[in-house]
Amino acid sequence: MNETASRRLLDGESWDDFCDTLKAAGHILDEFGDEPSETERAEWYRYLSRMVRNGFERFVENCEPERPRLRDAPWRQSINVQCPDQDHLMCEFVNGEHEYRITGNRGTLPYFVMAAWTAPQPEDLGARSWAPHGTRGLAEFDPTNLTTTSFLMSDDIDFDAEGNFEVIVSRRKHQRNWLPLSMESTGILVRTVHHDRASETPPSMQIERLDRPTPRPVRPDEVSDALAKSGQLVLGYAELVRAWWYDNLSKRPNEIVFSEATYLSNGGVLDRLHGFGSWRKPAGDALVMEFHPPKCEYWILQLCNVWQENLDVYEDGQGYLTKFTADYGPNGSVRVVIADEDPGVGGNWIDSFSHTTGVFSLRLIKTEGGPAVTLYPVPVQTLREKGLACLADVTPILSGHVTD
Repeated sequence: MNETASRRLLDGESWDDFCDTLKAAGHILDEFGDEPSETERAEWYRYLSRMVRNGFERFVENCEPERPRLRDAPWRQSINVQCPDQDHLMCEFVNGEHEYRITGNRGTLPYFVMAAWTAPQPEDLGARSWAPHGTRGLAEFDPTNLTTTSFLMSDDIDFDAEGNFEVIVSRRKHQRNWLPLSMESTGILVRTVHHDRASETPPSMQIERLDRPTPRPVRPDEVSDALAKSGQLVLGYAELVRAWWYDNLSKRPNEIVFSEATYLSNGGVLDRLHGFGSWRKPAGDALVMEFHPPKCEYWILQLCNVWQENLDVYEDGQGYLTKFTADYGPNGSVRVVIADEDPGVGGNWIDSFSHTTGVFSLRLIKTEGGPAVTLYPVPVQTLREKGLACLADVTPILSGHVTD
């Protein structure tokens, strides 16, 4: 037990530091100046509230050393352009000293991938105040700066005839069905990939420690640690969306660039290629996008707000397009119209839901490469009056290249 961390919690210092960290996270919006609209400002504060819930779910409720669990990410969380067709089962721990067994049944799920990750965190994190450091403290302590250290694809797991499986998670090597840990490991993430939820039987997975410890009451120093992690997570994600927007995405509007390094910097896995960009159009305008998807397990094009959240129409099946929902041209190409209303020119319409700018991505799983992407900015009224023939008068924006 860390006596200093315990004292800080019992004296109320840990809680005060958590609250002060949230205040600092909220004021990161100030760095955007007058740019965000009223809708985007409302989404910002809602985004922070969702990150608070995310931190509590992960680090207060789901980081008990004697009670490992695989729990889905909180409802309506869409951190870092989260795919609506994926579920994210997470198990958090202090470090990788223990061994685990994951058992379950894949249902009719076509594909999933398990990963172990690390994140920067000092051993005495609950014994210190972090709010005074602001974003500078993220260099030493950042639960959002995830690095995937190992992964195991369902293609490489042995299943029985009914779809049951068992995976060992440990530092000690196993020949088959093994997800390696290191002492620095702080969690496991299982990404389950759905093609059509309505027609699929979802998987079931459980995790247990192999030494089967007896549950015990929570300690004050553990709650101090959990509050510190939760506060830094909110601060880290607030700073992440600011940095991504100003240092990367906003610099190249209406382009998608594939970067393995960018995706892996946020806990990504090497089974997929992920292209990011920003989209920007005045109200009343549309973006017409064309690309030819390569052969792959799955692809999704997502439209998000500046804070990298799916637009609020995603629960209605809008705001994104996938391999299994798209209408294709005769040659296998995909045409997408991004606009606040459907101009009626065919192809695939994605509702921009009264947003004029944001983040978008094209993610491909188990792909043979990335597609070239062509974008045409054009007024919706022009599309209505002249149809797709008007694109001949528009200078196309070409992107889709792979930087690394």
